[in-house]
Amino acid sequence: MGAVERLRVLVVDDEPLARERMVALVAQCGAAAVAALGDAMAASDWLERHAADVLLLDISMPGISGVELARRLRQHPLPLQLIFTTAHEHYAVDAFELDAADYLLKPVRLERLRQALDKAARRCGGKPAIEAHFSVRHRDRLLNIPFSAVRYLKAEQKYVSLVTVDEEYLLDDSLVALEQRLGDSVLRIHRNCLVMRHALQELLRTGNADEELWAVRLRGIAQPLAVSRRQLPAIRASLRQISS
Repeated sequence: MGAVERLRVLVVDDEPLARERMVALVAQCGAAAVAALGDAMAASDWLERHAADVLLLDISMPGISGVELARRLRQHPLPLQLIFTTAHEHYAVDAFELDAADYLLKPVRLERLRQALDKAARRCGGKPAIEAHFSVRHRDRLLNIPFSAVRYLKAEQKYVSLVTVDEEYLLDDSLVALEQRLGDSVLRIHRNCLVMRHALQELLRTGNADEELWAVRLRGIAQPLAVSRRQLPAIRASLRQISS
């Protein structure tokens, strides 16, 4: 199997016809899997729950542009190769600064796309993407905990606890530093707690008639976590995105 044939590709383009054409071209190139989305925010959410090797990204889109999404992704430990697709040449400098694997002008030709995917495959060693992870010390060992296994991060005294379904680890980073580094992968529910967005299950009202208290339930975690009232709008918005 060739290097391109091992790639998982996500196509992001707000124009349906352009998106469909790009998916067809990627399939002709023989990529292992192709997914497609119509805007940058949807792509950001999708990448929190799925692994990809290559992001074929349109630049000029409503809302968040392709360049802005690429900048956000570069702040995360995601082993993802970028290939920009656009009708405009003047974005090439931005692409270069973001270390893009290639820059394709529309309409994209099959052979040119094949070259770009081949270059991206070489840059990631022709191997599928490795899921992003936290590196933690546990009983004198260094472990890599995949993002998908993590449920929440909670500040307790001088440390931050990283909690999975069946284990708890200590991190040296502050909660604020972790929130800045992880960006949209996490959601603050309280001043001392961040939850992984992929783990959100439901919002619960836990107080009685005289006291309005809220909590979130996370997948695989039996005990709901208390929620600050000021964080309720963001939590509700995130749950709507997940259910849509």
